[in-house]
Amino acid sequence: MNIKEAYKEWSEQYDTNENKTRDLEAVALRSVLSSIDFHKVLEFGCGTGKNTVWFEQRAQKVIAADFSEEMMAKASKKVNTSNVEFVIADINKPWNFSTDEIDLISFSLILEHVESIDEIFNKTSKVLKTGGYMYIGEFHPFKQYAGSKARYNTPEGEQEVTCFTHNVSDFIHASKKYNFSLLVLEEWFDDNDRSQIPRILSLLFKKN
Repeated sequence: MNIKEAYKEWSEQYDTNENKTRDLEAVALRSVLSSIDFHKVLEFGCGTGKNTVWFEQRAQKVIAADFSEEMMAKASKKVNTSNVEFVIADINKPWNFSTDEIDLISFSLILEHVESIDEIFNKTSKVLKTGGYMYIGEFHPFKQYAGSKARYNTPEGEQEVTCFTHNVSDFIHASKKYNFSLLVLEEWFDDNDRSQIPRILSLLFKKN
C-alpha cells in the first residue's frame, strides 16, 4: 500500500493496537540515548509522538517531523510544550532545517520506507553539527528476510505498507562515506530471548 495513505489509515489505531515493534523501539531509543547529552533534536518520523514525549523532557528544542498530518495530529495532543515544534516534512524531499544547532537527529521506524539510505546519510551530514549524533531504530533486516514487514489490520483485511530492506552493512558503508563513526550497534529481541530473530536494530553514529 502507498506509504502516506497507509499511515493516514493506520493513525486511527496506531496507539491502541498491539505492536511489538513500536513498543520495543521505544525501549531501544531510550536505552541508547539516555547516556548522551543533546540540546536540539530533529526527530524524523515522529508519528503519534511515542518518542517525542521523551525528547521534550530531555532537550531544549525538539523539531518533530513527519509527512503524515493524521499521525502528527495524534502527537500534538500528547505534547503541547513550547520547546516542541511540529513540522510536516517528507524525508525524501529537500530538508529545510536550520543547520547551526542540531546535535541529534533520530530516525525511528522510518528508514524501511526509504529506498536510498545513502541519500539519508548525505542529508544528515549537511544538517547535523560536527560532533552531533545520529540515532537509527529500525525493524531488523533479519525479520524482513523472514518475510515480516510493517502491516496492520482493517475490516477489509491485513494491509502491508511498502517497505525496502536495508542490510546492516548498508548503514555501515553509508556512515563511512559521509564521515560518521559508529558508536553503538545493538539488537533487541522479543522478551529478551536472544535465541530468536531480533526485532529491532539500533545504531548510534557520531558526525566527525
